[in-house]
Amino acid sequence: MGLRDRFQAGLARQLGHPSGLRGRVVGTMLNRGNRRPVTAAVAALGLTGGETILDIGFGGGVGLTLLMRDAGTVHGVEISTTMLARARRTFRREIAANRIRLHEGSITALPLEDGSIDAAMTTNTVYFVDDLDGAFAEVARVLKPGGTFVLGIGDPETMNRSPLFTEHGFRIRPVADVEAALGRAGLELRRHEKLGAGQIGFHLLVTAK
Repeated sequence: MGLRDRFQAGLARQLGHPSGLRGRVVGTMLNRGNRRPVTAAVAALGLTGGETILDIGFGGGVGLTLLMRDAGTVHGVEISTTMLARARRTFRREIAANRIRLHEGSITALPLEDGSIDAAMTTNTVYFVDDLDGAFAEVARVLKPGGTFVLGIGDPETMNRSPLFTEHGFRIRPVADVEAALGRAGLELRRHEKLGAGQIGFHLLVTAK
C-alpha cells in the first residue's frame, strides 16, 4: 500500500470513528466541512422552540451548537469516545444545566426510551451502517408520533467517483434505496432537498413518523 493509500485508509477510519489525537483533528475538520449541510438539516427540522431533539453521530459538535438555539433539550448520541470527551468539555455548562445530554451509542442501538424524542437528525453517518433497516427502526422507535427525522447524505454518484469512499469501506447507497429503507421503518418522506455543498453535493431527506 502506497503513502496515498495509507493516508486515505487512515482518514476513512477516522471519519467513521474518530479516535485519539487524529480524531480530535478530524472533529475540527468535520465542523468546518459539514457546517453548511448540518445547518440545513437543523433548519429542515422546523423547530418552534422547546422541543426535545436528538443528534445522532454528532462528531465535532457543530449540530449540537446549532440545535441549542431553539431546542429545549438536546440529546447527542456518538459512538466515538474521543468526540464524546470533546463535547463534554465544550458543552460543560449546558450539560450542567441539563440542556444537553450526551450518550455513548450508535444509530442501531439508541440509548433512549421509546417515544421520547420530538425530532432527530443525522448527517454523514449511514455510510458506516450495515443494517440500514435496523438503524431506521431504532430512529422510529425513539420518535414520538408525528415526530420528524432529517437524514443527510452525500450525493452517491459523486462519492462513487472518489477512491477515498469506494476503496475504504464506505457503504454508498442510491438515494432511492435509502428512501425505501426509511419507508419500511414507518418514516414517511415529506421532502427531498438537494444542496450544492462543495464538490460532493448533499441530499436532505425529511421524514415524519
